[in-house]
Amino acid sequence: MNFESVFSSIEYGHMIKGPASEGACAASEPGAVRLLRYKDLGRDGSIAEPDEESDIWRSDIPEKSHLQPGDLLLSVMFPNRPRAARVEESDLPAAAGRNLAVLRPSEALSAEHARLIITFLSSEGVSRLARGANVRHFSIRDLRLLELPKPDEALSAALDELHTAGQRMLSWSAEATALAGSVFDTGTSLEDARRSIIEAGQLTRLRTEAAAQLDDLGYIVRTRFPYPIALRWREVEARMSASDLAPAYEAVLDAAEALLGYTALVTGALSREAAIELASIGALQRKLSSAPGGPGFGEWTAVLQEISGVKKRRGLRLDHPLHELATLLGSEEAQQARIRLADRRNSKAHGRGPDAVTLPAALEEAFRDLSLLVSGARFLADMPLIHVTSVAWDAFRGEASIMLRRLMGDHPVVPTSTMKVPSNSVETGSLYLTDRDHHLYLLRPFLTCEVCETCHTWSTFHADKEKGNLVQKSLEHGHHYPYRADTQVLQLAGLL
Repeated sequence: MNFESVFSSIEYGHMIKGPASEGACAASEPGAVRLLRYKDLGRDGSIAEPDEESDIWRSDIPEKSHLQPGDLLLSVMFPNRPRAARVEESDLPAAAGRNLAVLRPSEALSAEHARLIITFLSSEGVSRLARGANVRHFSIRDLRLLELPKPDEALSAALDELHTAGQRMLSWSAEATALAGSVFDTGTSLEDARRSIIEAGQLTRLRTEAAAQLDDLGYIVRTRFPYPIALRWREVEARMSASDLAPAYEAVLDAAEALLGYTALVTGALSREAAIELASIGALQRKLSSAPGGPGFGEWTAVLQEISGVKKRRGLRLDHPLHELATLLGSEEAQQARIRLADRRNSKAHGRGPDAVTLPAALEEAFRDLSLLVSGARFLADMPLIHVTSVAWDAFRGEASIMLRRLMGDHPVVPTSTMKVPSNSVETGSLYLTDRDHHLYLLRPFLTCEVCETCHTWSTFHADKEKGNLVQKSLEHGHHYPYRADTQVLQLAGLL
């Protein structure tokens, strides 16, 4: 989008003529207008709150130079990177200083589109257009040549989430600073002050400790990944911490297959919902219908590799989960890690696993490969696996109230929560994937759930074959028994 299609005008801010003292006034005087400068534009796209000590207020700024709600401000002179901000009603009355440019939209911009444009104008890429060394500057002519980003709902939502997270962290930081600064405000003894600060700052410390753990991949997987993968990972960490080398090695290979199996099955379900035909699902169907054994590394890999093709996903909206699932095996490093893990799995199945001498090194290498794949699957933390426990449809409101369990983390016992969706086709008892916009994607019959008949724990299952017989196999622990769900649904889904 070019500038003319978005903005009706772009002008330099107000220039003070004559002595600066003439026209200066207090904020409380009639007709006072705040003159905004570079320092008043926040890096988050907002305008700083008024500051009595440093703000400039003037009574001689003509009406035509007054800002309006929805105007965008951009620094045309700046030291490092430009700043941009949107004018809100609460920022007025105000006018832009000479080192700012006023961009007036030809029609009202949505908050989401305005945020995109502000982020773009504040970017390093735009700053390269500036001239100068110590103090860089734009000309209006430079700006008119820029191509602005089009509205993008998915990108806007992601930016909004980052902004919200940043604001929350800033508030926590301010709270911690205020607490630290108040230690001697009450005039109490050092012992009482220490006790007061410890009690008052407990929540702040807990927030910090919890946030620090998010730098640990293992913590993210154990607490934020879908249950089948999180549980497998927990077993890996438990075995390795206890130096149970042989069980740990097997747990690593099982976790790798669970990761590929889960993502491939989810890919199959979402592809069917999006009417994307995958040849690899046909191969999976032939395996289940006529082969003595069921799917494994090879079949899961084929599904993930096929969906990575851009043509397969053409026409999907940009924030569709299949785009991220397609990236799991997208890098050369991930492909090589997957190949090595598959070779190890195959060797172990044929009695060629590492011996006691080579096992420590083999375990370390296999865990490194598993970690690489799991790290590449971080997007799963934003795609909750849910189990719908009940549905109540309201025909008048045109929405369903569903009770659900978010199966995220390494334990199946989780609280029940609610969600409202504009659909009456949600199934009680089925598994769904949810994306960042809370769209629901049915996973049945690719993934089903029930209490396992073998270990009596709640588990997720997929169709498998054992000695030519159709069975259902758990992703969490590998227990299997005759298929209990409707086999006709497997046929309708192209799996049998």
